[in-house]
Amino acid sequence: MIRSALGVWGILALAIVAACGAAPTTVGAPGVPQPSMGAPASGQGFGDRAVLADPSGDPGPIPVTLADPSWGNSDALVTMVWFADLQCPFTSRAAASIAELEARYRADQLRVVWKNLPLPFHAEAAPAAEMAMAVYAAGGSGPFWKFVNSVLTHQSAMGTGSYDTWAQDAGVAVQSVRGQRATGAPAAKIDADSKLAQEVGATGTPDFFVNGVAISGAQPTAKFIEVVDSELKRAAESLAAGAPRGGLYARLAGAAFEKPAPVPAEAAVAEEDDKTTMRVPVGSSPVRGKATALVTIIEFSDFQCPYCKRVQTTLDAIRKRYGDDVRFVFKHQPLPFHPRAESAAEVALEARAEKGDDGFYRVHDALFQAAKLDDDDLEAIARNAHLDVARVKKAIAGKKYSAMIEDDTDLAEELKAFGTPQFFINGRRLMGAQPIEKFTAIVDEELVKAKALVAHGVRRQSVYDELQKSALVADPPGMKTIPAASTDQPFLGARDAKVVIAEFADFQCPFCGRVEATMQELLTLYPGKIKIVWRHRPLPFHGDAHLASEAAVEAFRQKGNDGFWAYRTMLFKNQSAPGGLKKKALLEYADQLGLDLPRFAAALDDHRNAAAVDADTAVADAAGISGTPAFVINGVFISGAQPTGKFRRIIDRALAAKR
Repeated sequence: MIRSALGVWGILALAIVAACGAAPTTVGAPGVPQPSMGAPASGQGFGDRAVLADPSGDPGPIPVTLADPSWGNSDALVTMVWFADLQCPFTSRAAASIAELEARYRADQLRVVWKNLPLPFHAEAAPAAEMAMAVYAAGGSGPFWKFVNSVLTHQSAMGTGSYDTWAQDAGVAVQSVRGQRATGAPAAKIDADSKLAQEVGATGTPDFFVNGVAISGAQPTAKFIEVVDSELKRAAESLAAGAPRGGLYARLAGAAFEKPAPVPAEAAVAEEDDKTTMRVPVGSSPVRGKATALVTIIEFSDFQCPYCKRVQTTLDAIRKRYGDDVRFVFKHQPLPFHPRAESAAEVALEARAEKGDDGFYRVHDALFQAAKLDDDDLEAIARNAHLDVARVKKAIAGKKYSAMIEDDTDLAEELKAFGTPQFFINGRRLMGAQPIEKFTAIVDEELVKAKALVAHGVRRQSVYDELQKSALVADPPGMKTIPAASTDQPFLGARDAKVVIAEFADFQCPFCGRVEATMQELLTLYPGKIKIVWRHRPLPFHGDAHLASEAAVEAFRQKGNDGFWAYRTMLFKNQSAPGGLKKKALLEYADQLGLDLPRFAAALDDHRNAAAVDADTAVADAAGISGTPAFVINGVFISGAQPTGKFRRIIDRALAAKR
């Protein structure tokens, strides 16, 4: 098992902070398709053959071997490596997208390869993974995928008895599976997968590498399709150029994969040390318990999160066990893929406004007990809590408490509390819906420390503040230093705006195209207050990107800002079309926009604008910006096509700082 790389970072993928931020489908929704995972071209029906250590297969930065369950042909044009945790709800959600990919692409186009990454805070993840790999060793990929389907579809029923049933349903004898598991080979394979995950930067689940291109989290199917289509195009171009099909995956993945920076030794130690105390202010958040409590448990939670709901029983038991020695503080972290979570938070905060902390927690309990959180359910909860229902409806519709919710969300991000539930017990981090023993072990230790402080004269109501004085302050938002853009740089917005968004982008990157709608939205939201400056960052594995950037520079040279942005729009509109970024197409766009075509063609032929593109790339390299899209907002760094709210929070802070 990975420990150093998975401590604080183990649920990084739960934030869904990949290069695209659209909300996935709902976990566990009836009728969500699960992958049937058709049989691969080879590797079916191994019997008792010891396959879990078979090294033969495809090398590369993320090697694929016969020890890995897969579907699709071994010489498929695109290989997707999937690092997964069978108890992770986001892995379950991602399976629905994988099922759609299976239906969309032929076996000679797409191969999906399974790698195990059971996270340490999922108690059943490792046993389930061992059973799955034992099923694979006993029966091959077909039974393996059937078993995985059963687990991901019925995660709430995970356990030894269920595993035996699901193995039988998959068509393998339970005794054979147990025999395989007893050899220790499944556990060894899981350890090897986990070690590989650490090496390639897969720190949470699900994580994917599509011909080496990283995708983090249970992204919408459309995102996977964009990447797969892009990689199909890259593979076809490689073959058309005369490259052999053999070794295609290794070559393409080797060109696209970006090796993560090594984790410093001191960081690994810090992640192992669960005694680290973080600076987590109580602030004005709802509190359950007395101010004289010796232990403060701050919870970041989401009313639609099934694990947040599950842990409430444990928290109730802690209240009964420790009485007035423990108080609870609630921080809101509605996750973007839980569509009812923010509305539920609005109801709870309106209850607090009307009836104080007691009113908040009455509604808090009702929300977690509710089977659903539809409008009718929320109205019923408000009515039963004797709230002003009209005010509650108005709060939901107008997002009355969005600023408070965003403050909590910002704090969670600074603390790298990316998943829910997450707790800080007198500042000590505890992730997930852990068993009560995990909580009590920390609470008991903190009580000893707190009582010692009281014995030395610290007032009970000051214990938490005293402990926080020596706590570790969370890292500020990522910062990047880049030189100010020259006047010879394309921009949108107000020329002299106080907030400048430097956008580093690649015309062949599908996520760069997608984020443009967000940029337009920001310009509408902040008229006259922001300036978006374009910086070229063509990635080396996008073969057409550099010339497209050169063409865009020429459009700017000829017709200024208007010419550049009109040309940019055409590039993104046609980026996925066959030949859409080739020289012929670049010239056609210039002609359509009325540019000087001979001059334009000459610029592409002699690469007179390459230096301008390379200058922007050098700025990105110097700042450590390796992917696209990437943004620097008055020094604050954002990676990927993030939701509008993330940009707004940073812009609002920057505007406030300028007053």
